[in-house]
Amino acid sequence: MADGSAASLKTRVSEAEWQTRVELAALYRLVALNGWDDMIFTHISARVPGPEHHFLINPYGYYFEEITASSLVKVDLEGNIVQDTTSFINPAGFTIHSAVHAAREDAKFVVHLHTVNGVGVAAQKHGLLPISQNACLLQYQVAYHGYEGLALNHDERERLVADLGDKPLMLLRNHGTLAVGETAAQAWIGIFFLERACAQQVAALSGGRDHVLIAPDEAQNETREQGRGIGFISGLAWPGALRQLDRKSPGYDV
Repeated sequence: MADGSAASLKTRVSEAEWQTRVELAALYRLVALNGWDDMIFTHISARVPGPEHHFLINPYGYYFEEITASSLVKVDLEGNIVQDTTSFINPAGFTIHSAVHAAREDAKFVVHLHTVNGVGVAAQKHGLLPISQNACLLQYQVAYHGYEGLALNHDERERLVADLGDKPLMLLRNHGTLAVGETAAQAWIGIFFLERACAQQVAALSGGRDHVLIAPDEAQNETREQGRGIGFISGLAWPGALRQLDRKSPGYDV
């Protein structure tokens, strides 16, 4: 039975890979801490530094609060596990994450969630509305991909990356949210802002859309440029997120 324990790999992998493992495990724990996990489903991945184009993803069957740096599974772009482990991975997670890692050199970290609010907005025809500051900051950074069922068909990868383009965020229709980042910090701040914007939209629309205020055009244009600074503030927020984990969910970095 999966319990999150795994023999430490720290001395058996490169320093760069170990650092990536620690940061990816932190992302899993942060998602759990915020209540955004979906039992053993959804995925967060990270490309392993080096020329092989390997990436790390969660072992299927582990809750996000159990993930550690050593329990993560290393795979190649064909889905082959390239380390000694008794764990295996969810094929649906591989489809989405392999597509993004193969297509985007800047997508070192990829976060995909199935939250109640994220799916709620992804299922609305109008998508993310400019009705909150968070949404206004993100509105021009969000891509959309139509629902095609469980992501088991590898043919979907081409369509997914075409829809994502060069944007850092995506709403997968009827499915969930996605964020990519050059760093764990960037991926974290992106998914945090997107999930917060979705929650605010669901709350605002709970009484109907008739009386919901759309942000003025001038404000939307202003925040379009201001939103480009999210990557910068990620570097300020990430150390605090790790300190929070040290207090509330220690042990991810083993």
